[in-house]
Amino acid sequence: MKDKQNAPLVYLDNAATTFPKPSRVYDEINRCMTEYCGNPGRSSHPLAAAADEAVFDARVEAAGLFGVSDPSNIIFTHNATDAINKTLRGVMRGGERLVMSNIEHNSVYRAVTNLCSRLHSSFDFFNAGGTDDELIYDLETKLRSGADIVICLHASNICSRVLPIERIGELCRRYGALFILDASQSAGTYDIDMRRNGVSVLCAPGHKGLYGPQGTGLCVFCDGFDFDRLSPCVFGGNGTRSADVEMGREPPESYEAGTVNVPGIAGLGEGIRFVKRLGGRRILMHERRLFARARTQLQRLGAEIYLPECEGGVMLFNFADITASALSEKLGESNVCTRAGLHCAPLAHKTFSTGGDAVRISFSAFNTDDDIDRFIEVLRAAI
Repeated sequence: MKDKQNAPLVYLDNAATTFPKPSRVYDEINRCMTEYCGNPGRSSHPLAAAADEAVFDARVEAAGLFGVSDPSNIIFTHNATDAINKTLRGVMRGGERLVMSNIEHNSVYRAVTNLCSRLHSSFDFFNAGGTDDELIYDLETKLRSGADIVICLHASNICSRVLPIERIGELCRRYGALFILDASQSAGTYDIDMRRNGVSVLCAPGHKGLYGPQGTGLCVFCDGFDFDRLSPCVFGGNGTRSADVEMGREPPESYEAGTVNVPGIAGLGEGIRFVKRLGGRRILMHERRLFARARTQLQRLGAEIYLPECEGGVMLFNFADITASALSEKLGESNVCTRAGLHCAPLAHKTFSTGGDAVRISFSAFNTDDDIDRFIEVLRAAI
């Protein structure tokens, strides 16, 4: 056991949170905490002004990444789940009809089902388990019958299935539906231009493909979004309109009650700059190459890989003679970090017929060929 504990760390759980982060992210968080961590938008003294500037700069970086011209359309949140909930609660009044895919993460699935139950709204699924053409046909059928909101993930969190968001956005424009995109597994890696893709609201975590710290996320609203239709759902001080009992509907302050996570947002800004410098496409090509390397070796060992043809940053697999949970635990004992189970995505596991328990490995810009080879070495011993 001592040798296993001293084994080199191989981190392949980046779909949960990327690790490590770029060194500039750590440096900026520390600099913020030690040099300028005032309360932004509350005062005019130097520390508050410096904090305000760091937060604004992060908004600018995020807006540029997603093709939005107004940085005020960036609302910072705690994570993607927080962003999804605040968006849905803000736009739903009751009686709406929502459509989501049948491979959604619980961050969408639970939010939609609970809100629809409370607000007497309804929801339906479109099939994302087949081809893109089949998906579009099924979704258009749902939209023709009067759907108001389409909410779906961009990329799956259990495999590398990626939905055709530009075609989905075009349908939403045609039928006048609001298009809310969960970019938890795609932001920072896949090219997303909200104007071109027809996305109304994008929800993303800061701690995954944007390489920021945990406890950060964002809602990105498209240019021209009508904020009169978005109700604040958290109330309190925000540094503006202090004499009014109402929060108002002026982005971003009306939707960021309380003190924002200044060190986290400063670190997120550096994470986004890292992604821009390296290039999302370059990161994606790197992850696809690692996927192909792992796939070849896993297939030689007899693994069942789910959607092996969908190359990307996430791979899901099983072996016949050992449970996924037991295998992941064995890998962890040798410092190889994976994740087994349902991955908070029971819909996707059902759609892809995994049996409800599979091992997931996921890559980042910092993984190497040596990581894959070490993973296979430990895996071979484990099975």
